[in-house]
Amino acid sequence: MRAATRALGGLHRLLYYASGGRLGARLGGMSILLLTTTGRRTGTPRTIPLTFVRDGGSLVVVGSYGGMDRAPAWWLNLQHNPRASVQIGPLHHEVVARKASPGERARLFAEICARFPVYGRYQQRTTREIPVVILEPAAPHH
Repeated sequence: MRAATRALGGLHRLLYYASGGRLGARLGGMSILLLTTTGRRTGTPRTIPLTFVRDGGSLVVVGSYGGMDRAPAWWLNLQHNPRASVQIGPLHHEVVARKASPGERARLFAEICARFPVYGRYQQRTTREIPVVILEPAAPHH
């Protein structure tokens, strides 16, 4: 599962980059962004395509990892360093990540599952609580 996920993610990322975001920004009715985190062990940039929804001025992603019992590496990286960047289509944004509060998670996860029932099935596959992660616009560096 991990190898297949990694290979498909790499192909998706390549198409997204090569097309300037024209290919790969939508998949099966879902919007896709490229999230670039800093590797918690290596310090090198790590980029992964993720589905997202908008919530006001924030972006919301789900750390489902296909319902696996371990958290995805991108979420572990964000817990270590919450500053990241996203590409949506041709546009790039700096963001700061945070785990949704219990109330936010309840609301957002219900909305996401209503639109994309696969996430509810992922939650049923695992005993861990799948994190809902809010990506908020980062304040500019000075």
